[in-house]
Amino acid sequence: MEVTLGPAVLEQYDRLSLYNSPYPAHDAGNAVDCYPGDDTAPSPVAGTVRGTVTVRAPPRDYADEEDHLLLVDVDVEATPALSVGGGESTAPELVARIMHVDSPLDPGTRIAVGDDLGDLVFPGFFGPWVDPHLHVGFRRPEQHLHRASGSLPLVADVPVEAVPWDGVGEVVATGDTWAMLDAPGHPAPGRFVGLEATDSEGAQVVLDGGFRHYDCGGLFDERGSRRDGDGPVTFLGERVGVAEGRTVRWDDVAVRANGQPVHGLSLFLARDAGFGAKLVCPDHEFAVGEPVTVTVDPA
Repeated sequence: MEVTLGPAVLEQYDRLSLYNSPYPAHDAGNAVDCYPGDDTAPSPVAGTVRGTVTVRAPPRDYADEEDHLLLVDVDVEATPALSVGGGESTAPELVARIMHVDSPLDPGTRIAVGDDLGDLVFPGFFGPWVDPHLHVGFRRPEQHLHRASGSLPLVADVPVEAVPWDGVGEVVATGDTWAMLDAPGHPAPGRFVGLEATDSEGAQVVLDGGFRHYDCGGLFDERGSRRDGDGPVTFLGERVGVAEGRTVRWDDVAVRANGQPVHGLSLFLARDAGFGAKLVCPDHEFAVGEPVTVTVDPA
């Protein structure tokens, strides 16, 4: 069974990623992280709240001590742009798993797409370079709903434009562990774009995921995450991994900024004007206004 989310749901959010996480649901892109861009937590589904679970998060001096899981019995017919493949003659029962939201909603509460679910949290499961977001995945009611693994295959059915980049930019914002570059710029804010790579057939595709501080990433094109095909993937003039369907296993390469090794790049889909390359660099400091050249080299 495969769950598909379309524009009417996903365009509520400024940014998306199916692969930019080290946790099991993202290994094959079976969950999507949705970044609202502000303090709200708009619901990706319509349905009825089943319950919430609060857990202790790994202790981090920069993060919240607890994380939260909100379970929602999905009203498939009332959720626009959500479809389920699998041959069922009627809408199947689905449970949405929505994490990283401290929700005040009681079991039995009805919600619609776009309703505010509560307060976004920043738990110790996050790397310090990660922005607050909703983690969204789906399961059948008879599955184990609390376990980290087991989410159904998920398709983000939104067209994505590949934006070329030569690796050069200027720092426009920084944090303790990251630096945001002004390049490449967003060609038309409002639609989803991502950094351009080239697949084994020479087609332009979009990279998604933590490159290469996580094990794997993903590919998008004008059909969203509906990718098929195998073979090497090239980025910034170098082979960076091998695709199996839409999942890319990274090669053993090094990402450098101004010649110095960094953790990597945080890759995502964006529709906001602030789109650019995001360096993950906890061991280096970059100043706003500093020019940066990013390269990829064999490790």
